[in-house]
Amino acid sequence: QAQLVQSGGGTVQPGGSLRLSCGPSGFTLRFYSVAWFRQVPGKETEGVACISVSDNSTYYTDSVKGRFTISRDNAKNRAHLQMTSLKPEDTALYYCKASRPHVGDTYWGQGTQVTVSS
Repeated sequence: QAQLVQSGGGTVQPGGSLRLSCGPSGFTLRFYSVAWFRQVPGKETEGVACISVSDNSTYYTDSVKGRFTISRDNAKNRAHLQMTSLKPEDTALYYCKASRPHVGDTYWGQGTQVTVSS
């Protein structure tokens, strides 16, 4: 059964960096748009970044522009979210999503906790 597996995350001090990764099992990620979302209890889920399948164009929510970078490594069938200059307000459960809207299939990663605290 196809699935999307996340790795990375953890606890870091403000100003630190972390890299999140997601890798599929059972499908090829380069044929999918990839997006990262984050969730904080009591708040709406927020779209953080996404990368298109057509031309690898990227989008970032304003609060992470200049600090986060989404990328894909087709050779390793992985996507990454590099997070730098982390702030306490970046603390959340982060999810990776791979989707092909024209086909109608979507996969979610299992979620990984990022905590930014001194």
